[in-house]
Amino acid sequence: MLEERVTDERWQAIIHNDSSYDNQFFYAVKTTKIFCRPSCKSKPPKRENVRVFQNANQALREEFRPCKRCKPTGERLPDREWVAQITQYIDSHYNEKLTLEHLADMCHGSPFHLQRTFKRLMDMTPVEYIQKKRIERARELLAHSNNQIADVAQLVGMPNTPYFITLFKKMTGQTPSEYRQLYVKKQTT
Repeated sequence: MLEERVTDERWQAIIHNDSSYDNQFFYAVKTTKIFCRPSCKSKPPKRENVRVFQNANQALREEFRPCKRCKPTGERLPDREWVAQITQYIDSHYNEKLTLEHLADMCHGSPFHLQRTFKRLMDMTPVEYIQKKRIERARELLAHSNNQIADVAQLVGMPNTPYFITLFKKMTGQTPSEYRQLYVKKQTT
């Protein structure tokens, strides 16, 4: 097995961003599938989610991606790959509170670079992508469930119901109630 133990000494190196441990080991985070140098300035992961490797190639073989921030392989992660990683995270976590800072931390980059790169490659900002994903899911829930509008808003990560209704109408041209009524009418005719 290529993985090594997360000793107390290594854990201290990780949480204190100790550059003297760089190239002695690399750590990967199971939840993000990203690996870093001990000196990486990204938000410290939970210890139980950390795996340790002797070198970057071992982490790559285990299908971890290099961190965009600390570049453990010495190479930059291609922007398209990075944005794909971010959209995949959003697609799986759209119903949680997502901020630009949180996404940048999860994907090991800066909020400014994330915003600019995402917009350039996706023709929309990360926030617009999150809203689009939430409204798509809301449409499914409105069409295929009897959940109250407030419950649908909550399920898609928008606890402010009036804001949800306003955004839904802005993006679809209909209120959630109107959308549901038209969908039900189409199904019965």
